[in-house]
Amino acid sequence: MNIVKDRTFDSCLYKTIEQARNFIKTQLREFTHLNLEGVFETVPEYPEFAWYEGLVNAVTHRDYSNSGEQIIVKLFDDRLEISSPGKLGGFVTLETMKSKRYSRNPQIARVLNEMGIVRELNEGVKRIYSEMQRFFLKDPKYSEPDKNSVLLVLDNNIVMRSKRREESILKDKSIQNKWNNLNYLERQVLTTIFDKGEITSEETSKIINRGKTTSIKLLNRLVDMNLIVWTGTTKFDNKGKYIIKN
Repeated sequence: MNIVKDRTFDSCLYKTIEQARNFIKTQLREFTHLNLEGVFETVPEYPEFAWYEGLVNAVTHRDYSNSGEQIIVKLFDDRLEISSPGKLGGFVTLETMKSKRYSRNPQIARVLNEMGIVRELNEGVKRIYSEMQRFFLKDPKYSEPDKNSVLLVLDNNIVMRSKRREESILKDKSIQNKWNNLNYLERQVLTTIFDKGEITSEETSKIINRGKTTSIKLLNRLVDMNLIVWTGTTKFDNKGKYIIKN
């Protein structure tokens, strides 16, 4: 595995949920595209209700008798996974979980409900489905992979969103005419600048996974093609950034 970040949250349940929520929000991406009205619109990678409700459900309904396990949230390029120790409780099954409700930990559920964290009694799972559909994403996938845990998988739509992002950038005529002459890394950097509004040579190095010299050569080629401009006062200006040329 190529793990980029690994964080553990271990406190009272209220703080654990909030700390995990705040950290996950910093790790999720946003996608910007031109909507039908010609206005830039930013869409989150996943609807917040879907993954946050999945996190809260995991904390509320996990099997706490298995103290050697923990709730695990994994972020991949194409999906988010939330694994909760313990199989589905009571009479709830994978087929009936949208309509049936069983609380393994009723006291935890009641306290979190009174604190405003558990907000959708009997409706949470159903709304996760509707929120994913509203974002034109695949239905959430629930499973019991080892018969002793519940796994929720939320798929994003990175392929289509990357395509929409490319379609948006190609609405710029000056970029459209030169797009086919760019290699993969140049397109990646130009798209990032288009999304963020600016970029530095250090950020470019991280994006293309190359050294600073290679990054500067790539940026200078885009400058020579009149696609981007350098905003620094000199080439050694640390505060200077590269932006799309108007």
